[in-house]
Amino acid sequence: MRFCGRQDELKKLEGIYGSGKFECLILHGRLRVGKTALLREFIKGKKSVYFAAQETNSGGNLADLSRILQASLGIKDDSAREVNSFEGAFNLVFQHAANERLVFVIDDYQFLTAADGLISEAICSLIDLRHSESRLMLIICGSSESVMEGHTLGYDSPFHGRRTAQMKLLPFTFFEVKQYYSKFSPFDAAVIYGVTGGVPKYLDFMDPELPIEENIRRAFFDPSSYLHEEPANLLRREVRDLANYNAVLRAIAAGNARNSGIASTVGLETSAATAYLNNLIAFGLVGKFTPVTEKAGRKTIYEIKDMFFRFWYRFVPGNMSEIKAGMAEKIWRNVASDIPFFMSNVFEEICREWLRQRNSVGRLPINCVEIGRWWGTDPVLKTETTIPIVAYSADDRAVFGDCVWSDGKAGADDLASLVERSRLLRYADCYYYLFSRSGFTGECAEMAQHFGANLVMFE
Repeated sequence: MRFCGRQDELKKLEGIYGSGKFECLILHGRLRVGKTALLREFIKGKKSVYFAAQETNSGGNLADLSRILQASLGIKDDSAREVNSFEGAFNLVFQHAANERLVFVIDDYQFLTAADGLISEAICSLIDLRHSESRLMLIICGSSESVMEGHTLGYDSPFHGRRTAQMKLLPFTFFEVKQYYSKFSPFDAAVIYGVTGGVPKYLDFMDPELPIEENIRRAFFDPSSYLHEEPANLLRREVRDLANYNAVLRAIAAGNARNSGIASTVGLETSAATAYLNNLIAFGLVGKFTPVTEKAGRKTIYEIKDMFFRFWYRFVPGNMSEIKAGMAEKIWRNVASDIPFFMSNVFEEICREWLRQRNSVGRLPINCVEIGRWWGTDPVLKTETTIPIVAYSADDRAVFGDCVWSDGKAGADDLASLVERSRLLRYADCYYYLFSRSGFTGECAEMAQHFGANLVMFE
């Protein structure tokens, strides 16, 4: 897999490395997001030890670490055999970092802690003893959010007060996907982003020489494909009760957004559903959302936050019998009609990200405190309504936006609807952004001039 992007992350790593003193960085993020590729790119040309823990017992990992220390640090056979404990191995690393900069990477840390629950305490004891005289850059890297929180990131973890930096590696944004996978058209890049969630490992399964529908059929509706059972494989690393977690995710993917509806669909007590939802939130798979201008309350909803999981649970489990029967063409005919609705939500997220990027460099008419969505009841029409983009400032000004993902051009009625809905929220000054995949009608352009609205073409 080729390495691309991550320049900001590499710059941060280089900055930490450049301090010349002891550093302990915790790097975490979902599986397949590219943590190992980033670390391997970073340590190129540097004195380093890279150790990837295995899903084996403590003795097996210790033997591997001893062998790697011998190869990386030029340790003689006799010295390597003396490393009969992790404390001894880590002590040896600290000794080598006493007079020269050394990077020590422990990857897949969740496997090390699973084999030896006291390993974090052992490392931290050595940090307490040796950090002041060491030039070691220690990087602890792991994919299990629950393990990383308990052992390295949480307030009660041994590394609290000892780590000097932490970094969560996120999937690529749409704009990064469009840049790094430039052989795809902007439209195809958006769909690819929507179904993979911007995860580098999954992106590499997409072939720019194939039509977008063929990429999706091969990746998701072929029982022999890598991605076909990927969500279940990832969940098994975090949970034991896979069946109920699957059921909760399927319920959310089917459109159940509130706790009570999810619990009823799955057949659980509300309190039990809450526990599953809280764990899924901790894993980064589900999000708990409230209208951007309001506090958590009755309007709170749950959605699958990870777009790859969102696509998979929406379209794969319900078609599993046909998938196993090799009926990918028939499945696609049914799925294709639902893709525009799925992509409309993805497009909204892309547009909010576009605004966040511009806000970060001061290219919006206001300095936004928060950018999100709003939903609620229209008191005149007595109906539920949504505004896909609401961003407000500290000085009573707001940006309102809508996103049109369709084959046809956005019209004056789309802009008029946005302006009308914006009146449900009272701000001193309002600014309007209408995003469209296919352009704008002449009438829409004229109305935009009247309201001073910004028309943003997807490209």
